[in-house]
Amino acid sequence: MSVRIAIIGAGIMGADHARIVSEDLPGAVLQVVCDASEARARAIAEDCGAADISTDPLQTIRRSDIDAVVIASPDETHAPLSLAAIEVEKPVLCEKPLSQNARECRAVIDAEVARGRRLVQLGFMRRFDPSYRDMKAALAGGSLGRAIMMHNTQRNVEAPANFTGQMAITNSAPHEFDVARFILDADYTAISVFQPTGIDTAKTGAPVFMVLETDKGQLVNIEVNNNAAYGYDVRGELVGEKGSIQLNAPVHTRRNSDLMAFEHYPSDWRPRFAEAYRLQNKAFLNFVRTGVFPPIASDSWDGYCATLVAEAGVEALRTGRRIGLTAMDKPSLYNAR
Repeated sequence: MSVRIAIIGAGIMGADHARIVSEDLPGAVLQVVCDASEARARAIAEDCGAADISTDPLQTIRRSDIDAVVIASPDETHAPLSLAAIEVEKPVLCEKPLSQNARECRAVIDAEVARGRRLVQLGFMRRFDPSYRDMKAALAGGSLGRAIMMHNTQRNVEAPANFTGQMAITNSAPHEFDVARFILDADYTAISVFQPTGIDTAKTGAPVFMVLETDKGQLVNIEVNNNAAYGYDVRGELVGEKGSIQLNAPVHTRRNSDLMAFEHYPSDWRPRFAEAYRLQNKAFLNFVRTGVFPPIASDSWDGYCATLVAEAGVEALRTGRRIGLTAMDKPSLYNAR
């Protein structure tokens, strides 16, 4: 039988999810596009062949003709809408973050624990990216020896107006927090945050450099520069005792012109992670059909962990101190992988 999906939020990410559901997921039906703007919802619905539109997310979640929900609305709505879906026991693919507040993440965890099942798959899609999966497989295979360090870089073309260092930590870095934790199979114990001096942070988008320590003794550094000017660029290297492995972004062409050979950078994240989003959404569809949570996907616990380190990172930036991390006890529900 077809799986009827509602998309909540018709912005950039909602539109992309709608296209994936309508074009790349056989057996999935784009049933409803919901957005606060009826005109925006209608435009995406017409473009992707949705059966209906709505401006009421809670009503949409409760509809009898909806089997699953994709939440791509503003960050502050993620936890409340996830809770509403859990209440009616409908699987959710929720864009990151689950919340920027760890207490709200705990509320979602409590709701899932009370029902005895995981219903929220969190949109940390890098876990599905082939390059990161190769990195994790290389570490698991033993050829690198024990992991000792991981270097991560995320650069964007241009930061939005008034983009702050705090926003770099809470909005941009969580993808890095999650995927490094996933690859290393480790949890963070402390974070330190640095910013370059002698620059106009209003102009440069407040770049930050973070150093995280893990419970396995590893070091993870993360550079976030949202005003790099030249293009969207994600880099990563995992360093082991016997060798290292680097991410290799998919590049389809190389040009030769005017005595130069060059490759183009994308202007944002979507071309770089298009396959990761497709594989993530395919895994979500299978989750809805079978009830079996995808083994590599992020869940509410992973969302809580990312938010916890982001909150500590903001405190480290504010105080200039190394901040220790202490998580709540992990419920047994989230040990099933």
